[in-house]
Amino acid sequence: MLEQIKRNTVEIVSEEELKKILEKDEKKAYIGFEPSGKIHLGHYLQIKKMMDLEKAGFDIIILLADLHAYLNQKGTLEEIRKIGEYNKKVFEAMGLKAKYVYGSEFQLNKDYTLDVYKLALKTTLKRARRSMELIAREDENPKVAEVIYPIMQVNDIKHLDVDVAVGGMEQRKIHMLARELLDKKVVCIHNPVLTGLDGKGKMSSSKGNFIAVDDSPEEIKSKIKKAYCPIGVIENNPILEIAKYFLEYPLTIKRPEKFGGDLEIESYEKLEELYKNKEIHPLDLKNTVAEELIKILKPIREKL
Repeated sequence: MLEQIKRNTVEIVSEEELKKILEKDEKKAYIGFEPSGKIHLGHYLQIKKMMDLEKAGFDIIILLADLHAYLNQKGTLEEIRKIGEYNKKVFEAMGLKAKYVYGSEFQLNKDYTLDVYKLALKTTLKRARRSMELIAREDENPKVAEVIYPIMQVNDIKHLDVDVAVGGMEQRKIHMLARELLDKKVVCIHNPVLTGLDGKGKMSSSKGNFIAVDDSPEEIKSKIKKAYCPIGVIENNPILEIAKYFLEYPLTIKRPEKFGGDLEIESYEKLEELYKNKEIHPLDLKNTVAEELIKILKPIREKL
């Protein structure tokens, strides 16, 4: 089970602590999502890890962080709640079995609020701001909400009483703050942050550089066709990242006979090697990734 949990993660803080938790009969893992737009492949990568933890015997909690989304200027509470219900429906269509909790269900309680104040006294303004660098909306004149946000997230870990917190690497600084401030040391599992289809920064619904899990086959093909994928380039290549984290191997790269015919590839590592050596053309890679992704997302799309 440990190897399955470790697969496609950037780091686990710490692995030894996780081994001890795996021995427990009852254990809980959580991840929080701001309900703020379409569910895309970046979210799906996180949910796949939650499904790994579910198979390892964890009770899964999905925090639909409506108050966090509100603090991060993602809309009115009514708009956010509506998107939250859509998010929940998509996660269920992915096959995840979880308990869904809205932040506003417990974050307005007296005990929770008092703990926010206590944590605020232990956290410097500089530390709180730094922990939000990769999460907050770009703003020339940041709101006070930007420093309340990470303190609440730390407090969520305490009040949900979880053993494991999961997130992308953009969550790392907040998770490390939680490990410093809370009596119970939560294990932190950090997943990769997918590169946007434009090759600029992370995949994000607000930037429009994403593939939604409910996109039609035509939309998927169109988006991948336009995506950043320079020949021979591995770094920040969104098409290769999709091939790494979502496709199954062995994989067949379909090519016309005049360009050498179909190519059987036994692993992602081999695919990367061939692409780096310019032995696979970007168009052939894109066509294969698009076709495979359409198959993978079909069951989700059909349930929505």
